[in-house]
Amino acid sequence: MAKLRHGGVVLELKKPYFTWQVLCVMKALFDLTASQEIYAPHSIRMEGDLTLGGLFPVHARGIPGEPCGDIKKENGIHRLEAMMYALDQINSDDDLLPNVTLGARVLDTCSRDTYALEQSLTFVQALIQKDTSDVRCTNGEPPVFVKPEKVVGVIGASASSVSIMVANILRLFQIPQISYASTAPELSDDRRYDFFSRVVPPDSFQAQAMVDIVKAMGWNYVSTVASEGSYGEKGVDAFQQLSREAGGICIAQSLKIPHNHKQENFDKIIRLLLDTRYARAVVLFTSDEDIRYVSARADQVGHFLWIGSDSWGAKSSPVHQLEEAAVGAVTILPKRATIAGFDAYFMSRTLENNRRNVWFAEYWEENFNCKLMSSSKKEDTSRKCTGQERIGIDSKYEQEGKVQFVIDAVYAMAHALHNMQRDLCPDVSGICDDMDLAGGKKLLKYIRSVTFNGSAGTSVTFNKNGDAPGRYDLFQYQMDNNSSPGYKNIGQWMETLQLNIEDMQWPNGQTEIPSSVCSLPCRTGERKKAVKGMPCCWHCEPCDGYQYQYDATSCKLCSYNMRPNPNRTACQPIPIVKLEWHSPWAVIPVFLAMLGIIATIFVMATFVRYNDTPIVRASGRELSYVLLTGIFLCYIITFLMIAKPDVAVCSFRRIFLGLGMCISYAALLTKTNRIYRIFEEGKKSVTAPRLISPTSQLAITTCLIAIQLLGVFIWFGVDPPNTIIDYDEQKTVNPDQARGVLKCDITDLQIICSLGYSILLMVTCTVYAIKTRGVPENFNEAKPIGFTMYTTCIVWLAFIPIFFGTAQSAEKLYIQTTTLCISMNLSASVALGMLYIPKVYVIIFHPELNVQKRKRSFKAVVTAGPDPRSVPLL
Repeated sequence: MAKLRHGGVVLELKKPYFTWQVLCVMKALFDLTASQEIYAPHSIRMEGDLTLGGLFPVHARGIPGEPCGDIKKENGIHRLEAMMYALDQINSDDDLLPNVTLGARVLDTCSRDTYALEQSLTFVQALIQKDTSDVRCTNGEPPVFVKPEKVVGVIGASASSVSIMVANILRLFQIPQISYASTAPELSDDRRYDFFSRVVPPDSFQAQAMVDIVKAMGWNYVSTVASEGSYGEKGVDAFQQLSREAGGICIAQSLKIPHNHKQENFDKIIRLLLDTRYARAVVLFTSDEDIRYVSARADQVGHFLWIGSDSWGAKSSPVHQLEEAAVGAVTILPKRATIAGFDAYFMSRTLENNRRNVWFAEYWEENFNCKLMSSSKKEDTSRKCTGQERIGIDSKYEQEGKVQFVIDAVYAMAHALHNMQRDLCPDVSGICDDMDLAGGKKLLKYIRSVTFNGSAGTSVTFNKNGDAPGRYDLFQYQMDNNSSPGYKNIGQWMETLQLNIEDMQWPNGQTEIPSSVCSLPCRTGERKKAVKGMPCCWHCEPCDGYQYQYDATSCKLCSYNMRPNPNRTACQPIPIVKLEWHSPWAVIPVFLAMLGIIATIFVMATFVRYNDTPIVRASGRELSYVLLTGIFLCYIITFLMIAKPDVAVCSFRRIFLGLGMCISYAALLTKTNRIYRIFEEGKKSVTAPRLISPTSQLAITTCLIAIQLLGVFIWFGVDPPNTIIDYDEQKTVNPDQARGVLKCDITDLQIICSLGYSILLMVTCTVYAIKTRGVPENFNEAKPIGFTMYTTCIVWLAFIPIFFGTAQSAEKLYIQTTTLCISMNLSASVALGMLYIPKVYVIIFHPELNVQKRKRSFKAVVTAGPDPRSVPLL
């Protein structure tokens, strides 16, 4: 505990962090001994048994070098007269403070905290003990001092910054204070401002209401503007804190208007607000003067959506001649009602009956735009006041919004004094010594426990911190063609928000709520990528490829057999395709296969019809029928490759894929081998080689074919045939083009392995064809077989790069199937055309050549030269 002493004055500082505030006024405080009227010489005095102090912003803040500016008609005079009215009502009430008259000492704060601090020293004069032992008059007698009135409590102040400054002095002298308009959250600190109470709710409630409004509008990106000082700065701090706790609201910019502002300050503020053009909503915790300056600059832009605190409320002064800029503004005002008794009282005030108000003449000049005397400060008019003007008749009048709270604050102090007088002076009518000596701490206890119905009929109470409950009306400034501009009640806030959005209007005739968001909602199928440090701002990124929108902030990959739907909100099955019969990829091989089948059947029918003719017998009937069967199967495989895959089709594919070629080349290999062995053996002896009879030839061919079938059956056992859906084959970059391919479970390697044995037979047959190229031209089929094998090799050499070169193509299914079918059709057609068409031609068109020739010995046949007219005998 620190003690400061000056003469007979001792001040005890119970809390060290108030020391700086006391030190800054010590010099002025102790200079009170010079004159009791040095402070607030221009003030209102009302004599009474108990005196209440009053602090009101009668004047605006002055220009640099001047403490006070223009008179404030509503915030100043209306509120001041509300206190006078309340005192008149209380003093005339026989039930409230009977036999006790309340007096007043009302001071002007000039809307400046430092000036208000100097003025408030008037309230503590009576509590300062002056040491006059060393003071003497000129005649040697001790001086006689008029004891100043004792102020038991103070009503005010208006601005939070003023209340904070004054509260620090009043608490030192334990003088209770009840504010009618200060809402800064800082004043709820009962440790620092323990003698401060208020009949208006703190800005923490107001800030919560503003947060609820912003969220109800769907706005998540707002700016804030605060007047320098506790009211503005602490109000914005509370709004930002509650926004963080609520989540979903980001502050684009937080700007401050300095005390000694200039026009450039407001230009800069508007320019900075426009830098974040998506943050159209602006929360204002500013004085009504600053509101007007900001609106004046913003009027040239027409961009912002204002959310005004109770300093704006439903006042006309901030929007006078700035109606366009204010349209759509949502404002907050503690719940209030118009006090009809005050209207009657104030409208009856004249220069004659209101001489106690020392500022009323100045108000009269401002209100009626006239001059009372030549020495008047009003210079913008030359019209003389008659004194017969009447408020509300010759001038516009509307009750200021805080009048109710001024009356409630005075009544709260009166009820506390009444309860205190009842308890301390039960047997005394009026003020007793116990009450006179009780002090401010005792009175504070009664103030905090007071409960009564206020002037508007609502309950007036205080919580442990001296705060009133939060009750707010919500207004919007509207202007349409059918009515004059003004404020319309759009809801209320009493711990929860009740907002009538359908009653709201917006600038430029908009029907929808304007947006104030950092980022527009992402379109369907896009995810939000948050901007670092700004949770309300994001970039929209599409869910690309095979991803779908899982939630607002993430994309997920569809499963392998799915693809995203058109709006990418879910996955859908990938369409299943197969090679259709009507596809151009199928039409061509099917057409060739049908021609080949018809030709093969025709050849086979011709051979059957002319089965015993020399040409048929000479070509080796048994192997010819086997070869024709193989050729027929080569054509048939086309239909199996195009048919819809199922287990049966896949089984037949495995069997017949290599079987047709195997049969064909086994028969041709047997023939070329037989020719080769005959001529090789003939060079050594006249004895015919073994195993050249038709039966032996069939046996050899059957053995070669059996090897192919054995391999197929082993394949069946190791890997039973089934169907699969291949989603990788046509999984394109664009998921809309993705397809699942229904096919047999046969890989490219398995296809080549299945054909590998047939290709081996083909290559071997080609080798024998080369070796037998020198046999007589008319001997059997050596040369046609050779040409057939050369051509077939060329076909299959072309097939292999095409087949494997398209393995990664999206059209793999169609290209490989078509290539395989056409290669097999060509192989079969080459064999059919070179080996059988010439014979059929002779049989049908030259039957005279289809006759038996004379027989020759084996040796003669081997050594004989070519005879074009002869027909092969073997």
